[in-house]
Amino acid sequence: MKFIMFTKHLEGLEIPEIITALQAVGVEGADLCVRPGYPVNPENAEKELPAAAKQFAEAGLSIPLVTTPGDFLEPTSEDAVRVYAAAGQAGVENIKLGYWHWHADDGGYWSQVDSIRKKLDGFANLSEKYGPRTCIHNHSGTSMGLNSCAVMNLVKGFNPQHVGVFSDTGHLSIVGEPINMALDIVKSHLAVIAFKDLARSPGMKGGKVVRMGKGFVDWETTLDTLKALDYSGPVSFHSEYGGEPVDSVVDLARVDVRFIRALMDK
Repeated sequence: MKFIMFTKHLEGLEIPEIITALQAVGVEGADLCVRPGYPVNPENAEKELPAAAKQFAEAGLSIPLVTTPGDFLEPTSEDAVRVYAAAGQAGVENIKLGYWHWHADDGGYWSQVDSIRKKLDGFANLSEKYGPRTCIHNHSGTSMGLNSCAVMNLVKGFNPQHVGVFSDTGHLSIVGEPINMALDIVKSHLAVIAFKDLARSPGMKGGKVVRMGKGFVDWETTLDTLKALDYSGPVSFHSEYGGEPVDSVVDLARVDVRFIRALMDK
């Protein structure tokens, strides 16, 4: 497995500073947030994404995954073509899309599945043309990819070289699928996995990110299952401890990586 870190909570840092932060955490690269307000964004990706990849490579790091804005959902948009082309040039292997959400007044669930699969067909064509795989992230709530069964309704039948699943331990832990079952369901399309832990509080609709080992994720079973599946892809440490300054985010992410490495060494 290749450990990388989601750079969402490193907002405000430039690429050299992000590289320094990742080196301090002890990961091999970035789940690079390509969104407005970050050094690389959909508007400047054509120039800045390959440049960032070059800087990463010179530091002995890589960018196996790019995370796009939450509304990055239209394969025919200029932003989509620009980001896919730039990611291909930069050697990025995976692109995480935004989120489609279920709406009760939008023709019903299966009609929405059909509509999304048509969009995915367009993204699959971009992946085939430019190289990076299109990934759908498991996210609890009304996301159309909230768990493994739901996300397979979207990606099943697509070439896993072009369309894959970005499984998320935290979100999977609160949607009712045991993690070993959840990963088995998507194993044909499993491209990336996110490591984070979630818990619920009374009255809470969703989950809250908590320190690893303090939430609902069964980490031993997660690691055993990934080993049994011979998973060797990227592992994105999210370390989404909201409100923390960047230095604290780096420190907490470093602890997260040590937590997982200690379990792996048992």
